[in-house]
Amino acid sequence: MMKNISFIETGTGLDVHGQDVNVAARRAVEDAVHYNSMPGVKKILPDEDLNQMKVNVKLAVPADEDELDVEKIKAMIPYGAVSVEVMQGGMATTSGIYLEEQRDKNDLMYIVNAAVEVGY
Repeated sequence: MMKNISFIETGTGLDVHGQDVNVAARRAVEDAVHYNSMPGVKKILPDEDLNQMKVNVKLAVPADEDELDVEKIKAMIPYGAVSVEVMQGGMATTSGIYLEEQRDKNDLMYIVNAAVEVGY
């Protein structure tokens, strides 16, 4: 459990074709952390040690929750103790077209939302 949350980064990821919740989730986490820099984070951590950092990744997924590879999501975060929470959410909506050559199972696109909490 995180005692102090210092930063919350949010992102959205889509898999337009293929209906792969892992693709959408990885893109959501990347979107959340890609545009951020936390140069002062070491100063607020116990012992100024990045290994003391805790990161909680929350993912709202529209479907196939049981197919999400949590270990691959954890591996995207380079520092700290990483946990992942998965909940129903996001969106599955029509992409407007079914493309068999894109591994489509149907015409849906999956949209995943991520909140990445950083603290200690």
